[in-house]
Amino acid sequence: MTDLEHIRNFAIVAHIDHGKSTLADRILEITGAVPAKRMHDRMLDTMDLERERGITIKAVAVRIPYVSADGTEYQLNLIDTPGHVDFSYEVSRSLAACEGAILLVDASQGPQAQTIANLYLALEQDDTIIPVINKIDLPQARTEEVKQEVINLIGGHEEEISLVSAKDGRGVKEVLERIVREVPPPQGDPDAPFRALIFDSHFDTYRGVIVYVRVIDGKIRIGDSIEMMATGRKFEISEIGVLTPWEQKIDSLSAGEVGFFAATIRETSDAHVGDTVFLAGKHDKVKPLPGYRVPKQMVFASFYPVEPEDYQRLTKALEKLYLNDSSFSFQQEMSAALGFGYRLGFLGVLHMEIVQERLQREYELELVVTVPTVRYEIEFTDRHVAYIESPAQFPDRTRLADIREPICDCTIVTPKEFIGAVMDLAHRRRAVDQGMQYIGADRVTLKYRIPLSELIIDFNDRLKSGTRGYGSLDYEHSGYESADLVKVDILVHGEAVDALTFLSDTGSAQSKGRSMVVKLRSTIPRHLFDIPIQAAIGGRIVARETIKALRKDVTAKCYGGDITRKRKLLEQQKKGKQKMKQVGSVSIPQDAFLAALKIKEDE
Repeated sequence: MTDLEHIRNFAIVAHIDHGKSTLADRILEITGAVPAKRMHDRMLDTMDLERERGITIKAVAVRIPYVSADGTEYQLNLIDTPGHVDFSYEVSRSLAACEGAILLVDASQGPQAQTIANLYLALEQDDTIIPVINKIDLPQARTEEVKQEVINLIGGHEEEISLVSAKDGRGVKEVLERIVREVPPPQGDPDAPFRALIFDSHFDTYRGVIVYVRVIDGKIRIGDSIEMMATGRKFEISEIGVLTPWEQKIDSLSAGEVGFFAATIRETSDAHVGDTVFLAGKHDKVKPLPGYRVPKQMVFASFYPVEPEDYQRLTKALEKLYLNDSSFSFQQEMSAALGFGYRLGFLGVLHMEIVQERLQREYELELVVTVPTVRYEIEFTDRHVAYIESPAQFPDRTRLADIREPICDCTIVTPKEFIGAVMDLAHRRRAVDQGMQYIGADRVTLKYRIPLSELIIDFNDRLKSGTRGYGSLDYEHSGYESADLVKVDILVHGEAVDALTFLSDTGSAQSKGRSMVVKLRSTIPRHLFDIPIQAAIGGRIVARETIKALRKDVTAKCYGGDITRKRKLLEQQKKGKQKMKQVGSVSIPQDAFLAALKIKEDE
């Protein structure tokens, strides 16, 4: 057990590609936590997806022994958190487990939207902020300008900002000294009843759910019986350990320490992130830790196997994936066009992409994924309220009193020369201006209120292309607002295809319907009969395209002679096509469903 005065718990707050994982590697190397022969890049990123995308998906808490310049031994607990907006709740719980945070900023890019958002999360937890500018070794580094931008953001003086190069280790030792000097030791009572904060968990096939905790008060040992505040479930501790970054078994965890335990928990839904865990039977003596809430799915999409016989494989894959990630939901769905599949709910678009890629990579599934949608709040004329997650569930307008859609507070950071392009993009996406602020001589922060449905498809891609990659985006959900929305049905050969149906604001519904039918005309292959493709709002057709029939030259065998012979053959062909048109079915390829994702690009 380490004395509380010699424990320091901290996290690193940074935007994507600002060098968070590289700095963590250098800290592990300089402190000797990882021997040189076992060292490799991105030590704390255990998933292939994390290494390939350069992002952190799962939080990792690693214990690092450190001897300071004055010879004092410290226990440093680095909690490496995800940084993306989709996981902002998990980030806030990880920061709640810390007393300090390193604000890491790229010397060539300056503060970005994600940096600012996570900085505010750290400040809400009263964490001590240590500003650090990374990548000072780059030729394009704007160190002095970025210093001023950081000061404009958090205040302070230039000498309070550390300059480092995580790549070659320059300045990292000074940052470690600042951590032990400036970050306060954890507060807690080692003699009080045991109480801990859950900040992450994952499923192990042989041991069940591994729960990562920061102990607030008391002590926990192997064999203790524990209880979860949110669910009331009770378990017996079978294993306790810490990451160094490899698992190391220990006998107990005490106040102020960070580690993990296993207790034959079979589902991650029994160990909610942000929940309070305590000794069973001590409910009346323990106060729940503040900030806990159940994660809400905000983005929804349908997943169908390309081959119908893979449906059972998809079912088993989702059940296994859910053991490791209980923050997504899934329920069975049936489409007339695509067969059996599942409707999945996600925390955000990145979360959806991660689940989709894991299903395709780890379980070798070929999937058709429909256009992502959001959850709408519907108030009926009899005043009862319901939520819909699919356009196919949209009720008849005569029964509706109000439709409300999710709204986000959006922050965009961009160089000043791209302000016009960003404003144009935002206003085309129904954004409401909330103000503009300069954070440096050349960088500006723009704030908007914007519907989530306008953000989830290609907003970030359009922002990056419009700002040559320099713009960055962050957003948070801020409730529901009334909207004038209509359902646009897509009819192929007279039949509505539910997987292509979408909701749109009234002003742009007709143009989006037109874009959809034009794309489908070039995507669906020609058949032996004409195929009408129509967009309908209510009972009114607003756009139509026709895929012309393939024409077989039935008169090719005629070498002259009377014209009546050719006419007879053409009449027979015409009757055959009319019969085929009545009984023939249209084959819609998966590319047609992917075309729906690209509608906004052509607006």
